[in-house]
Amino acid sequence: MPAATICKIITHPELEQAIRTGSFAGSTLDQADGFLHFSTEAQVAGTLAAHYAGATDLWLIRVRTEVLGDDLRWEKSREGSLFPHLYGTLLTRKVDCIEPIDAQP
Repeated sequence: MPAATICKIITHPELEQAIRTGSFAGSTLDQADGFLHFSTEAQVAGTLAAHYAGATDLWLIRVRTEVLGDDLRWEKSREGSLFPHLYGTLLTRKVDCIEPIDAQP
């Protein structure tokens, strides 16, 4: 069963822009792929290691899956695991929690 809450790792500038505009259209990678990459809570550490090693000033956004509707799809990715992908913009009013996250080992 898919997770009830999913997570998105973003940089501080991305967070500031999302708060300012009320929405997050995705990172450069998200935009190139055509969807926002999310992780389950259990996948966050692997996502940090694979894509953010050594990065600083990162933030973790938590969103309940039920508020994302049909734009959220679970698709196979790293090692065949299902990852949540949002095909659309994330409205900040749908975010449950924002907290700093450390990518350092």
